[in-house]
Amino acid sequence: KDGPLAKGPRGNIQPQAMETCPPGHVLVVDSRGDARAASAGDLYVGRLAARGCAGIVTDGGLRDSEGVFKTGLPAYHRRPSSPPSPIAHHPCDLNLPIGCGGVAVYPGDIIVGDCDGVVVIPPDIVDEIAAECLATTEYEEWAEQEVARGRPLAGLFPVAGDEAKRDFAAWKAKQG
Repeated sequence: KDGPLAKGPRGNIQPQAMETCPPGHVLVVDSRGDARAASAGDLYVGRLAARGCAGIVTDGGLRDSEGVFKTGLPAYHRRPSSPPSPIAHHPCDLNLPIGCGGVAVYPGDIIVGDCDGVVVIPPDIVDEIAAECLATTEYEEWAEQEVARGRPLAGLFPVAGDEAKRDFAAWKAKQG
């Protein structure tokens, strides 16, 4: 027998994860892409929020969607799922490399998410990735302004031509 009421080392993995995820960190749960049962619900997610964690990500489901939303904790999942986790999931360990959503996730990886999704970044390349993301964001913000002014996409996006590169550089120089 396993699950939150089981005796022995397999019995308390799920609540232990909620109590030991460090503040500022994201709990990532490998549910093998199976959303038949929830990886967590509003009480577990609420506990993560109360402890100052930064979010929860699972390639399975979460239950109590409205309550999870009310916690304010960023929560990413495949879809809502009502049944509790022991129906299909049997938590077995913590702080090991896992697969989540088809991506390898190692303890210490940097997790970044927004309303479009989540990315996993190995810590040894995070500065390089952050610089590239900032450059892309700046260019796309400028390109959005250009499109709104009536500039055609050709030579602007998705591939910047020489003229767009010059115009962007001039715009960026003005921004300081």
